[in-house]
Amino acid sequence: MSRKNLTVAGLMTAAFTVILLTFLLRPAEEAKLKQAALPPVPGPPQEKTMKKTSLVQDVSATDRLNRTDVSRHLRTMLAETHGAAPRDISAYAKRLQQGHGHITMLMWIDYRTHKTSTFKSSLPEGTDQENKQLLKYLNMAKSAIKGHQSYESPSFIIGDKKYYFMAQRDQEGHIGVIALISQNILERVADHQLKNLRLIPYPKEGKYRVESVHADTLKDITVKTGHDNENASHFYENEIVVRFKNGHPTPGQLQTISADIRCKQPRKLGYAYIFRSDKLNYSQLKTYFAYKWSPEYTEPHYMYLTNDTSYENTGTGAVTPNDLLFSTYQWNLPAIETEQGWNLSKGSNEVIVAVVDTGVQASHPDLQGQLLAGYNAISSGSAPDDDVGHGTHVAGIIGAITNNEEGVAGISWYNKILPVKALDNSGAGTTYSVAEGIIWAADNGAKVINLSLGNYADSQFLHDAIKYAYDRDVVIVSAAGNDNTERPGYPAAYEEVLAVAATNSAGERASFSNYGDYIDVAAPGESIASTYPDNQYAALSGTSMASPHVAALAGLIRSLNPALTNNEVMELMTANAVDLGEAGHDKYYGWGQVDIYKTLRAAGGSDVPLQLFPQHVGQQLKSMREKADTAH
Repeated sequence: MSRKNLTVAGLMTAAFTVILLTFLLRPAEEAKLKQAALPPVPGPPQEKTMKKTSLVQDVSATDRLNRTDVSRHLRTMLAETHGAAPRDISAYAKRLQQGHGHITMLMWIDYRTHKTSTFKSSLPEGTDQENKQLLKYLNMAKSAIKGHQSYESPSFIIGDKKYYFMAQRDQEGHIGVIALISQNILERVADHQLKNLRLIPYPKEGKYRVESVHADTLKDITVKTGHDNENASHFYENEIVVRFKNGHPTPGQLQTISADIRCKQPRKLGYAYIFRSDKLNYSQLKTYFAYKWSPEYTEPHYMYLTNDTSYENTGTGAVTPNDLLFSTYQWNLPAIETEQGWNLSKGSNEVIVAVVDTGVQASHPDLQGQLLAGYNAISSGSAPDDDVGHGTHVAGIIGAITNNEEGVAGISWYNKILPVKALDNSGAGTTYSVAEGIIWAADNGAKVINLSLGNYADSQFLHDAIKYAYDRDVVIVSAAGNDNTERPGYPAAYEEVLAVAATNSAGERASFSNYGDYIDVAAPGESIASTYPDNQYAALSGTSMASPHVAALAGLIRSLNPALTNNEVMELMTANAVDLGEAGHDKYYGWGQVDIYKTLRAAGGSDVPLQLFPQHVGQQLKSMREKADTAH
């Protein structure tokens, strides 16, 4: 018998033995008590009410995060400028306000010299009544710190903007500082979440010549309400995606097409081309290509939208980080056993997690050193900066600096984040930009890709990009969507992708979360605190927030055990999830809510875990057969 045949026989014997032992030695599992039947899925009116409640909750939570963060900055300023010269105090205040634009005014009071210094001294002006209220709260702040008390005013409105005052005094009682804080972040979060919770039509038809079709029938549909989004797939009316049967057309054929449909040079990505016509709509373009070129497939150039919504120690025990907002606001990390999991893996800078999204704010103090250079698929050659907030929030869930006494704790301490901007400043992107972002990430070292975006159209073009990354051993994780519908969303529903639903702090399905047989796992997605542009923090809700929890876990697993394939990583996460809802797989939670500690413990070290060994052997056999076939 040849050495190759002996090896194959040995592997097959080992596989059979392990399978037999796995079944014989498996401990008897206790029968699970089924939870009470889930309440009926809410209809449009109830769903809208619940989403509005979520939005209000997120805005309120963001307000609390903001106030906690500002209070820390004022205390730090008092401590770090203790005994400093006026010039140094002024320089410190200038740096603080440059990095935190929401600190509109700083007033420094020295009670020893009775001198007051004001930085950015002009106060906002409104009506007489509004100005009177502002001065009332300013005087209350002065009175409080004079009496050695800290102070925090309610929010008040000047013009169309919202503000509040905060005041602190140093421990010795010599110095007091008062800050006027702009609350523009609350308006941004509310506006963001109106779209991402689909409380309003999004994107607006007529912008960028966008049309919509019913995802099942492909018949025209007009999106008049936020609820209509669950049936709608948006696309560009004058564009078409084409994959030709015989590979790529010749330059002469492309010139003929350009003349026929009156278009400029098409965009090419992988096997497909995108043509934009100056005279034909999608229906006419589809007829033209089908009649004259007989392509392998044609489809609309779909748009993909963000899937988020907005709210208000080492050893064997749990690792509790000292990040300012962790204990009070980050309920989501203990819920999935993150602290215990950190004893097994905190990540590795060798394992890259890509965030294909709206970009990331590279200068955020809680993301310093965590980000790689990245890529901009919207504006070639530009940095992948975040002009929406969504990508920065997603990145912070994965890898905000942990244990730095600032802001939030990320799930991974050391995995590098690769920001890929594939969604524009409206929070929407095209099939091309998303596919380009996925392919670029796969080609540039990503071992995990997070996709907190989606649409209801099954795009072969996008699926090609997903397969491209999957074939290169990338773990792909995607958000299920926020329309409270059973309709499969893409890319989450592709078999190569781990689809993630959202849960709340009670371990129940979030009211907005999509569901269906394609759901693989669930993760926290309601009122999740994370990084936000302008060096701030916000609480957002959505499956967009659930997905990066799972992507971060994939990064920890691949850091702990690099020998595992992408499929084995996915199987570990589903096999070790905490079962919720009906026993086993169900359409609301998939296999259950991810458990970081349990999964990392199963992942082990350098060896393949016992429960995955049969599959691992099978993959080795398949690889050997393919090599043997190639050799012959």
